[in-house]
Amino acid sequence: QAHLSDRPTLLRARRRALSQVARMADDWTLKAHTSLPKGKPVLVCILDGYGENQVKDEWNAVHVAKTPHFDKLREVPTRFRSIAAHGPAVGLPSWDDMGNSEVGHNALGAGKIYAQGAKLVDINIESGQIFTDPGWKYISSAFGANTVHFIGLLSDGGVHSRANQLSAMVKRAAADGAKRIRCHVLTDGRDVPDGTSIAFIEALETELAELSSAGCDARIASGGGRMKVTMDRYEAEWEMVERGWKAHVLGEADVTGTVASELVTKLKADTGANDQNLDAFVIVDEAGAPVGKVEDNDAVVIFNFRSDRVIEISKAFEGGPEFDKFDRVHVPKDLKFAGLMQYDGDLKLPTHFLVPPPAITHTSGEYAAKNGLRTFACSETQKFGHVTFFWNGNRSGYFDEKLETYVEIPSDKCIFNTAPKMKAAEITLAGIEALKSGRFDVVRVNYANPDMVGHTGDMEATVVACETCDECLGRLLACVEEVGGVFLVTADHGNADDMVQRQKKTNAPVMGKDGKPAMLTSHTLAPVPVAVGGPGLAPEVAFRDDLPEAGLANVTATIFNLMGFQAPADYEPSLLK
Repeated sequence: QAHLSDRPTLLRARRRALSQVARMADDWTLKAHTSLPKGKPVLVCILDGYGENQVKDEWNAVHVAKTPHFDKLREVPTRFRSIAAHGPAVGLPSWDDMGNSEVGHNALGAGKIYAQGAKLVDINIESGQIFTDPGWKYISSAFGANTVHFIGLLSDGGVHSRANQLSAMVKRAAADGAKRIRCHVLTDGRDVPDGTSIAFIEALETELAELSSAGCDARIASGGGRMKVTMDRYEAEWEMVERGWKAHVLGEADVTGTVASELVTKLKADTGANDQNLDAFVIVDEAGAPVGKVEDNDAVVIFNFRSDRVIEISKAFEGGPEFDKFDRVHVPKDLKFAGLMQYDGDLKLPTHFLVPPPAITHTSGEYAAKNGLRTFACSETQKFGHVTFFWNGNRSGYFDEKLETYVEIPSDKCIFNTAPKMKAAEITLAGIEALKSGRFDVVRVNYANPDMVGHTGDMEATVVACETCDECLGRLLACVEEVGGVFLVTADHGNADDMVQRQKKTNAPVMGKDGKPAMLTSHTLAPVPVAVGGPGLAPEVAFRDDLPEAGLANVTATIFNLMGFQAPADYEPSLLK
């Protein structure tokens, strides 16, 4: 892929510096496009987790699925291409960092590339800034006489968290005088291969033992699988958060043991559960007492940098008497609670955080509102925040409620391979109604199926998910045809395009101990497709051929062009000629 060059990064930096001068005037006016007309309804459809993978075999669900409507888009080469959706293209440190829905939708909505997630935290740790900022000073007041707790996802997946960042914080806390450290670890198996949780726990146990030998009492205290404990999102299942609260804060769980690595090994063997679905567990001492309850005056740090799956546990820690999602039983007093980052800027949640968020400003949603453009955005619960909050630069609510309509379709409460069609049909109906209403300039929808079902590792179900999306896409495109509109279809990252772990040299499936292929449940490094069309688009409109390194941020200017406007000068360039 030509996009591995660093030169465009330098060019973007120069453009951004120049844009600061232009922004001093703060002119929000979108200029009319020189050739593309206004007034055509524009459909923006995101197929979440639908990568354009070069490996096309029986383990690529996107390839295996029958997708006649999407296949027709491929047949128009001047209006179909792939773009980067991972690594530096979405603000992450390297091309080995897989993209995710949050940074992907940030880029799609902002039209620019910002340092994100792991990269942003890495910068702050490497510079030492994190350890001198107010958030660290706030939690360090508990170091001398109380316990500092770290709660989060233990893996190196780089989507929600990174184990090396936890390691850096734990070591620095000990160096800064922390006498007692407790880690509450959620096992992954989703952004990293299933079965790796034990290795991550063992590595952490070794590090904590070294700190203990140097005089800091450091241990793992509790944990559980990320899809069963603590890490719910969009308030879909508060029971997950309650299980986490009981384990991390109260020291209560049905599963207990004295050594975390041994406990998890036995738990997996006894239950057959994969890493992401492990039951909550608590580490106890020889007398059976929990080793790491959260007590009054302690400090608690959430070490995930991604927001969506730690907002609820943050609300539980910061909520007052009005908190009613579950009975917390005991809320420690004078707790020093902080997030690695601030997870919701509008809600100021949490109040204290270690790394300031990237300042994502002048998003496409704000430009649209300030220019009187009417927006409709819809998805089901699992991705609703992506087409609204993340699209709008990590901003809750509306820019202008009179111009924007957001519709959330409640997701099923189940493991999604058991219902792979999810809410695609309902989203489609909402999108069609919006297009036919004539009330909106742009209609934005997200289909969660390829991503959420892909994460289960169920190949057959993921094929159904892809085929369901294609059927629904066909209905949307038929509606665009009916209303004389324009469409843009893309994705935010790969996932369903590769469902098996592969040998690096041959791409052959990695075989498990049972002789079966080891399934892949994480995102992929594949680029994603983007296609444009519709009766409202003049026949001569085509993609440029001079942007081989284009990424998701280039889509934003493209959407503005399709709406009949020039994009803001500091946006990544449009994909259109």
